[in-house]
Amino acid sequence: MSFVDELLNKSKQANKTIVLCEGEDKRVVEAASKIVKDGIAKIILIGTKEECESVAPGIDLTGIQIVDPATSSETDKYAELLFKAREGKINKKTGNPEYATVEDAKNYILKDRTMFGALILKAGDADGFVSGACHSTANTLRPGLQVIKTAPGIKTVSSSFIMVAPECGNPYIPEGVCVMGDCAINIEPSAEELADIAIASADTAKKIAGIEPRVAMLSFSTKGSGNDDKFFKSVPKMQEATNIAKEKAPDLALDGEFQFDAAVAPEVGELKAPGSKVAGHANVFVFPNINAGNIGYKICQRMGGWMAIGPICQGFAKPLNDLSRGCSVEDIIATVAVTALQA
Repeated sequence: MSFVDELLNKSKQANKTIVLCEGEDKRVVEAASKIVKDGIAKIILIGTKEECESVAPGIDLTGIQIVDPATSSETDKYAELLFKAREGKINKKTGNPEYATVEDAKNYILKDRTMFGALILKAGDADGFVSGACHSTANTLRPGLQVIKTAPGIKTVSSSFIMVAPECGNPYIPEGVCVMGDCAINIEPSAEELADIAIASADTAKKIAGIEPRVAMLSFSTKGSGNDDKFFKSVPKMQEATNIAKEKAPDLALDGEFQFDAAVAPEVGELKAPGSKVAGHANVFVFPNINAGNIGYKICQRMGGWMAIGPICQGFAKPLNDLSRGCSVEDIIATVAVTALQA
């Protein structure tokens, strides 16, 4: 059984309800239909039946709960939730309250389906949230930060991708699956944030990917072989992040800083970092910034033939995940399954 098949089977057993915010997108409607038909999760789809039928003609909508904010009996409840969640917050551009009244909040969610979906999750009417097929990451995550907020004790919201090897496999990743983070949210994370990303990504690897994490903190340098102190100080930052993560999670197999080949290839790891338990055997890869992370996972996906599941959001109080705008129907289904397992 493939990794994705195992993921879908686990999701079926979880029997969760996931809200999909983009009924205007053909891929989302098709994915919703397949998810419900196969029993992967229960689906709340934001949109109208006419809209869904228009963008995805012939798709069976049976079993999908389609919710139109303009006619939903719950819209007033969600408007009240938003008003209370943002009460006292000031719009930095105008200097006025974000929502002066509940009616203002209602008018906003009638136009913003992503926020409407986040409020469905906030109210407990769904177990998880997935959006982003036709909206930016910022548009997807803003409602999460504003109304779902972070889990207790968590300071850094981050993301990771579960990368699934092609059928031919990969000699360096015997499990056939690895985790890469942060490739989508934190642009230039601090050492403290990188340590949080490492620990959260390891947790995703263990709980969702089902692998025992071995975390590599990546750089263009291995154990001090490179240095950019004069310009950017990225190598010292990864070294500091490694030390912070080790202090926060002393039982976690984590090491760095490593070049990618030293992290993944045993012969290179032994040569460049002798004695390291992670070098040459890593399956969780933490990039120094979003430039490296986003480029890295997409090279893996497009040139290596790996499947990218995610970005999987880490650190929210409730499961909330973002899709790539280049996602396929299969990517959406897999992300829904991951979200169900996070719930």
